Amino acid sequence: MKPVPARQLARFAMAPTTDATADESSMPGKTVGAAPDALFTLTAELGHAICAGMTGRAGGVSQGPWASLNLGDHVGDDAAAVAANRARLAGALGVRPVYLRQVHGCTVVPIDRHTPDGVPADACWTTDDQVACTVLVADCLPLLFAAPGAASVAAVHAGWRGLAGADGQGILEALVQTWPAVRSAAARRATVVWIGAGIGPRHFEVGPEVRAAFVGAHADDADAFAPSPRDPERWLADLPALARRRLRRLGFEHILGNDGTASWCTASQPSRFFSHRRDAVVFGSSGRMAAVIWRR
Repeated sequence: MKPVPARQLARFAMAPTTDATADESSMPGKTVGAAPDALFTLTAELGHAICAGMTGRAGGVSQGPWASLNLGDHVGDDAAAVAANRARLAGALGVRPVYLRQVHGCTVVPIDRHTPDGVPADACWTTDDQVACTVLVADCLPLLFAAPGAASVAAVHAGWRGLAGADGQGILEALVQTWPAVRSAAARRATVVWIGAGIGPRHFEVGPEVRAAFVGAHADDADAFAPSPRDPERWLADLPALARRRLRRLGFEHILGNDGTASWCTASQPSRFFSHRRDAVVFGSSGRMAAVIWRR
């Protein structure tokens, strides 16, 4: 990867939010001072026996477009910096985050203290209180799940491909089929779900094939798409709304977090969040944030 010019780095570090409605001083889940919250930009309240949250870009050692708490080891950042950032997160959590090799698919895996990093999957679940289910994002949605009684937790990486899947069967449907804790309708009704920060509906421009992937399975998803003011052949997609609809169709009733408003948008808050769509065009790459959940 070519070095990022110093002028671009300076502009990147000083870049203001591009969404006038996103006042970063009053965002939900603002960082508080104690570990692990010192590294969380967003915290998720999913029950007294559950810890969960999402990192932002502050608190690490990476430089350039990865400044500073980049946790992705596949985005061109210095390997030693990524290792240091991951060690900081693990130290703050007090358990080991298990990092998947995410492929925008529908594979769900169980994890425990013996699971290595790098298992190919886009969702994981555990009953082991020594590990944290972890997904990396930089515009895609992270979803965290706490099963009834805090007996098990799960994390899902949901970009549009994984969320849509094929013929209406995506990563969330795969989770319900694979994770024992939510196989019954009653368990799903009692499970708490938190949706973290992701690209917002004012910034997620997609082609007609994306709209077709959702609307072809569920016609009522059409109103989660608005014509793009920039290109009449393209659409603005409300990914958080699409995720909430999938969850509700599956019987999940307690859904917290991202409601599609500007305060949850990764693309419009460059000092707070990494965004692949925003940064890769200018800098060639972007860092990754982690959404994590574990049992106390």
